[in-house]
Amino acid sequence: MSSKYPTRLDGSEQDLELLVTERQTESDGVISLCFTSANGQDLPSWAPGAHLDLTIGDGLIRQYSLCGDVSDTKNWRIGVLREPEGRGGSEAVHANVKVGDTLRARGPRNNFDLVDSERYLFIAGGIGITPILPMVRQVSSQGLPWTLLYGGRSQQSMAFLDELRDIGGGELVIAPEDEVGLLDLEAYLGVPADNTSVYCCGPGPLLDVVEALCLEWPAGSLQIERFAPSARPIAAGEAFEVDVKGSDIKVQVPAHATMLEVLEGAGCEIQSSCRAGICGTCLVYVRDGIPEHNDDILSDEQRAENNMMLPCVSRSKTASLTIDLVSDSENEF
Repeated sequence: MSSKYPTRLDGSEQDLELLVTERQTESDGVISLCFTSANGQDLPSWAPGAHLDLTIGDGLIRQYSLCGDVSDTKNWRIGVLREPEGRGGSEAVHANVKVGDTLRARGPRNNFDLVDSERYLFIAGGIGITPILPMVRQVSSQGLPWTLLYGGRSQQSMAFLDELRDIGGGELVIAPEDEVGLLDLEAYLGVPADNTSVYCCGPGPLLDVVEALCLEWPAGSLQIERFAPSARPIAAGEAFEVDVKGSDIKVQVPAHATMLEVLEGAGCEIQSSCRAGICGTCLVYVRDGIPEHNDDILSDEQRAENNMMLPCVSRSKTASLTIDLVSDSENEF
């Protein structure tokens, strides 16, 4: 990855008040929201793949990918799919958020960095197009070869089609399931390719198939972002002790509870959202001990370094851990 760690490590995340300036229907079930800073100042810079934590209503925090123009310092845009069977965040956005509202946010955070590559294969399913769209724009602007495979239930349900069709310099494959069936992933992934980065975002079954097809590709070729945790089972594990650096908090995490739950119960203030290891909001830093990683965020290299973890799902391989709630860069100030 071009960024060694999730952006939170460099202290670039900010707490923000965002003013909703525009709400548009992008397709069946998908709206976009545009924001400016409520205080009129420039918004933080961001790169393709970044998302923000948006607070909806009374403390409900959800993650949404930024899908506007990375060069626009005054305006941000997100796309939101209405999911009646979801956890309530998208329903609240669709039902309640309107132009003129002010919302609290934190970000931007990037767990889905666009790496340098000679060519790119992008794969998006449904609302998974949101982090992919600015990636395609950037790669096109750099004159690099790209292919985008974009699948959805129907053309009416697929957001940002007109914008995608206006981007030149690459191959755009639109695959509405009601017209052509599922994406022909085997045709594009069946033979490993050198010097090609594959980016995929969308529903779990799509990501699982792409991961399986990329097993024979060169290491590091595939980057994915999940909206739901993978099906990998997480064992309860043994009890372990956690010491929070710079505080009097020292707790025992039993086999039946998560590390995050126990720390919260002890009064430790850790921001969290998905509680499933897919958003990175609750990231903490490991100063001593070896974590047992069960998340879908950190790369293999980051896990091997054992200096950060997601306490919502991850545990400890050692009898104790010492953690820090701030990074080394933040400790310097």
